[in-house]
Amino acid sequence: MARSARNSREGERDMTKKIYVGNLAYTVAEDDLNDAFGKIGEVQSVKIIKDVATGRSKGFGFVEMSTEQDADTAISTLNGTMFMDRALNVSEARPQTGGGKVGGRPRPEKSFGRGKGSNRWR
Repeated sequence: MARSARNSREGERDMTKKIYVGNLAYTVAEDDLNDAFGKIGEVQSVKIIKDVATGRSKGFGFVEMSTEQDADTAISTLNGTMFMDRALNVSEARPQTGGGKVGGRPRPEKSFGRGKGSNRWR
């Protein structure tokens, strides 16, 4: 019996849909988003993305709704609406790409002061 309950929960989890929420005011808390999206449907989780160094919001986050229908309704209802003096950008979340790199350019090779290609041991 426990196995069938687990399978049904896994099936429900597969039906969830993650939503990107952008243009958030820096003062918005996860509870604020939970309340706003909770009026439309059942919210599974809310995550506001924060800067690692400062702990300050980066101005966007993700909301996971229980069903695709609730998520689609939330996207169509809340996209462009004013929330804490900002027009929300609400859309279906896309898969993360780039591996979460920090910084914009690759590190240069170390030359240890002799210049690239220098070989003093010949």
